Amino acid sequence: MRVAVALTLAAAIAVQGGGAAAADRLLVLADWTWPTSPPIRVLAPFRAPATPYAAGHRGVDLRASPGEPVAAPADGVVSFVGMVAGRPVVSIDHGDGLVSSLEPVEAIAAEGENVRAGDRLGSVGSGGHCEDRCVHLGVRLDGEYVSPMRYLGGVPWAVLLPR
Repeated sequence: MRVAVALTLAAAIAVQGGGAAAADRLLVLADWTWPTSPPIRVLAPFRAPATPYAAGHRGVDLRASPGEPVAAPADGVVSFVGMVAGRPVVSIDHGDGLVSSLEPVEAIAAEGENVRAGDRLGSVGSGGHCEDRCVHLGVRLDGEYVSPMRYLGGVPWAVLLPR
């Protein structure tokens, strides 16, 4: 069912002029999973900034407790494990310009490690803007932040209608 939905959406993008590259990137939808345990609760949604340096929320905050396992949202290669602004971060390069980052995560995964969707990356650590109550998941496509919900199935793709 998930693959059928992804293929249908890919065809819709191709028809709208998104081309094969956009359709290929959409197929990743079938392989994404939530990085935290159910029940999934979004505490803060993605809010796109007006400009690259403006205020916004460049990801989603998912309810989580300290020590709770954190999993890879999709297949890829761990591209960064370390501290950023006083909080532990794990980033995964999913290929084709797509990178996810999770924080705060006390990593057990190592840089250069191949991971599959659902593989344990570590556990909820401390630090960040939602201390001891969430994990922040950010996603960048070609360096631009996009809503992680696009890949987790929570945001419908725009359909352009004729005038």
